[in-house]
Amino acid sequence: MVPATSHNSSEAAIWDSLKRAIAQSSGFQRWQAEREELLAILSLEQRVQRYLRETLETLAY
Repeated sequence: MVPATSHNSSEAAIWDSLKRAIAQSSGFQRWQAEREELLAILSLEQRVQRYLRETLETLAY
């Protein structure tokens, strides 16, 4: 059985890697450029979460 701390650490590392990959994608870069003033006050974590939420909402239609 894997200790919870090891599991959480692994998930955090995966999320950090995924977050960086998303932030480097052309779709994210374009999305961010369109909202530059609004996003200036948000952390990368918040921007990626917002991008994913908006992208999924668009796909839901």
